[in-house]
Amino acid sequence: MTDDALFRQIEESTKNFSRHQAGTLRSILHTSAAFIISNATSPMSEITISRSTPPLLDAPCRYLATKITPIISINWPTETTTVMITILATSCPSTLSFASFTAPMKPKLIPYFDSAFSKAGSYIAHQGSASVLRRPEVNKRLVFMYADSITTTKGGFKVMAASSFPLHNSSNASRSLFMSLTSPLEVILGSHVEHQLYCHLLCGLRNSDSIDSMHAPYAFGLIKALRALESKWEQLCYDIDKGSPCSEINYVQMRDSVVEVLGGPQPDLSNRIRFIFEKNDWGGILHKLWPNVRYVKCVTTGSMKHYYSKHKYFAGEISLLGGDYFSSECPVAINLDIKKPPDQTRFVMLPTTDILSSFRLIRPRTMLSLVKKLWKYRLGDIVRVVGFYNSSPLLEFVMRAPKNSFEIVTEGDLMAAMESFQLVMRNTMGLAIEIVDFTSSVDFDCSPKRLKIFIEAQDCDMILQDKLQGSDLRKCCSAVEDGLGSIYKVQRNNGEISPLSLSILKCGSFDRLLKLAIENGTPASQYKSPKIIRNPSIVDGLEEYVLVNITLD
Repeated sequence: MTDDALFRQIEESTKNFSRHQAGTLRSILHTSAAFIISNATSPMSEITISRSTPPLLDAPCRYLATKITPIISINWPTETTTVMITILATSCPSTLSFASFTAPMKPKLIPYFDSAFSKAGSYIAHQGSASVLRRPEVNKRLVFMYADSITTTKGGFKVMAASSFPLHNSSNASRSLFMSLTSPLEVILGSHVEHQLYCHLLCGLRNSDSIDSMHAPYAFGLIKALRALESKWEQLCYDIDKGSPCSEINYVQMRDSVVEVLGGPQPDLSNRIRFIFEKNDWGGILHKLWPNVRYVKCVTTGSMKHYYSKHKYFAGEISLLGGDYFSSECPVAINLDIKKPPDQTRFVMLPTTDILSSFRLIRPRTMLSLVKKLWKYRLGDIVRVVGFYNSSPLLEFVMRAPKNSFEIVTEGDLMAAMESFQLVMRNTMGLAIEIVDFTSSVDFDCSPKRLKIFIEAQDCDMILQDKLQGSDLRKCCSAVEDGLGSIYKVQRNNGEISPLSLSILKCGSFDRLLKLAIENGTPASQYKSPKIIRNPSIVDGLEEYVLVNITLD
């Protein structure tokens, strides 16, 4: 299908959102006899879905038979509306995929249905998203992509990252994916993330004049790549000069493939790149190294907003494009206006990719059809309906939903608190520090419970240890507490929370968190640095790297 045909299909489907939603459900139910329908002869202008236990599938699938009820909270302009985005299983899954995850513990597994029917439902979303970026045509892309390893469950299912499936697929469509990439397949399919990242950068620098776009699934992944560039540029220049990667890259297939990309010693290119780095001016470094890059694309909404200012600093004149609203479960909505900054990103919901069911509505609507058994997935996102694209909801991502009633801060609260922290550091101590990353946890062993916040700042080992002491750090800690949200403040004023604990971590602490997550099975390409940690053992690990700590009285 041509790009013009895709856009016409998107336009047509979004103009008749309710009709296409009903058609999507009918097709699903027609395909699978496993679901029980009442009142099926009535016209389906709106769909409501029960929370009954999903049907048992074939024996190997019983490992999946957990009751997972998905909710996305949508805040309409005048009233909060809870909706379901529901994916119906029509057959036994072919593989299981890891969900994208934000903590170093075992990620949840999601059944993947590699059938023509399942793929048809998401085709318009994936292809529509790609066609937005193909205007104008892309030549070469530097993509920080990691296929991750494949494991097998006791039930005989292959398990891989959701984003890895096309990389391990041998179809012609999947193979064509690699034609425009600067990194060879052997790098993408490697098993050592740090080595893969280094090779991505090496191949990207070798093709610096021909690359016209950069991609990463999440802003966190792009920032990690840029920090690696900062710390390893001298070795990268040396490798380009010699025409082979450093000895640390010892996986034979990966090494040989990179040697082929380098094409022998490149002293002129190495000297040109070295000259750029030696100026020690990192503002706009992406444009300086890759002068023909037109845009950098990654997800920068939600908790990824923290990295946006650093992206802008590195990108210089290059456009920063937002990603789509795709979950591991299904593509939810696409971003048709990709040049908008994170705080203005809007997603158009597509009626053929999932089933939306509203339980509280601004205007009464007739609920005519009832599906009694199905698979449902908890997405755990809060979004806001800010308008409509034709008749399709236009969504703005707000944040991840609280896991339970014990949550006292949100990701938004923490980001606001970090802005307060940086402001006080600059005004009180004269330190314009850059926060590398941050996270939080609630200590329920303390009576009353205590919120702990951990911060890693750039070069903190060298410049902060002697200065972050006593009254100055106490002012910073107070500023952080003042920046937290209303739930925290109410409980703090009522004496339900102990005074805040603030810890400055040693450099590299969040890299260790990433390494631990990958060791526990989290896909490298789908990892998102956690802003709220709920596992006490992970908190214990972070506290081993505390450089300075202060607890308010």
